[in-house]
Amino acid sequence: MMAEGLVARSPANIRLSAVIACYRDAPAVPQMYERLVATFTGLGVDYEIIFVNDCSPDDAATVLAELASRDPRVSVINHTRNFGSQGAFTSGLRVATGDAVVLLDGDLQDPPEIIESFFAKWLEGYDVVYGIRVKRDATRLLRVSYKAFYRLFRAASYVPMPLDAGDFSLLDRRVVTALNSLPENNRFIRGLRAWVGFRQTGIEYVRPERPFGRSTNSLRKNLGWARKAIFSFSYIPMDLITLLALFTCAASLVLAVVLVVVRIADPTAVPSGFTTLIVLVLFMGGIQLLCLSIIGSYLAHMYDEVKRRPSYIVESVLNPPSARPGARPVGKSVDIEVDEWG
Repeated sequence: MMAEGLVARSPANIRLSAVIACYRDAPAVPQMYERLVATFTGLGVDYEIIFVNDCSPDDAATVLAELASRDPRVSVINHTRNFGSQGAFTSGLRVATGDAVVLLDGDLQDPPEIIESFFAKWLEGYDVVYGIRVKRDATRLLRVSYKAFYRLFRAASYVPMPLDAGDFSLLDRRVVTALNSLPENNRFIRGLRAWVGFRQTGIEYVRPERPFGRSTNSLRKNLGWARKAIFSFSYIPMDLITLLALFTCAASLVLAVVLVVVRIADPTAVPSGFTTLIVLVLFMGGIQLLCLSIIGSYLAHMYDEVKRRPSYIVESVLNPPSARPGARPVGKSVDIEVDEWG
C-alpha cells in the first residue's frame, strides 16, 4: 500500500543511471555489468551504466575500455588519481542523465538485484531509497563497530540519519540536482543525502563479502570516515568542550571549598607536596589537549573547504552520457567542467 502523501510515478519512458565507484575492482567489473544489464532489462527501462575508475592500480582501465567499446550505454570516467569513493560518486552524479540514479560500490557488495526493490519504492513516490545492511559478512568486531558508529552518528548528528545505511541507494533526479548544487568539496554522500531531505525510505538487504580481492578499508580509514562524518554533521564535539569546562570549573570550586574546610578543621589531613599538584596539572593539560584537538579537527575541515580544491579531476571519459540520444543536458559542475571530456 502506498504511503500517504506520495504520488505514484509512471514507469513509461524512464531512464535509470547506475554510477559505480571502481578501485581495485577489475575482476568484478564484468559481473557487475552483466548483473546490471539483466536487472535493467528485467525492469523494462532505458539505462546507462557509468563506471568511475578512481585511478585503480589494477587493469580496471583496460577492462572498462573494452567494455565501453562493446556497449555504447557504458560510460567510463577516468580520474587522474585516487580521490576516494565520495569523489567518484560525485563525479558520476554530475554527468548522469537518468530520471533516477543508483550508486553502487564496484566490489559487488552492493547487489544489483536490489535495484528492483529500490525502483518499486521510487515508483510509489519516494525520492530516496537506500539500502539498510541488516547483516554483513565480516568479523564480529567489525560488525559491532559499524553498528556502534551508525548509532553514535545518528545520536550526534543535527539531521536524522538512517541506521546501517551506506552509499548504496537510488536517488530521484530532484535529489541528484540538489546534491550537485551543494558547493562543499569535503563530501560525505550518505550524510548529504539525509541533509537534503525529500521523501526517503530504506530497503533491508544482506551485504555479502567481496567475491574478489580484499577490502581496501582499514582501521585507520574507518576512523577517518567516522571523524569526517561526525565533524561534517555534528556540533556535539564542540558542546563537549563546554561541558568539560563547566565540569572542571565546578569540580575545582568544590575541591577548593573542601580543602579550605578540611584545612581549618584538621591542618594535618590535607596532603602536602608536589604529587597532588602534578596530578592536577596533568589532568588539566589532558583536557586542554583534547579540546584543542576537537577545535583543530573543525579548523582542518574548514581549511579544506576554503581552499576550494575540486573533489576530483577527470583525465578522460569514454562514451560521455550527455552524447546519447534523449539524454538531458549536463551542466558544468561546481569545480570541474565535466562536460569537457578531454
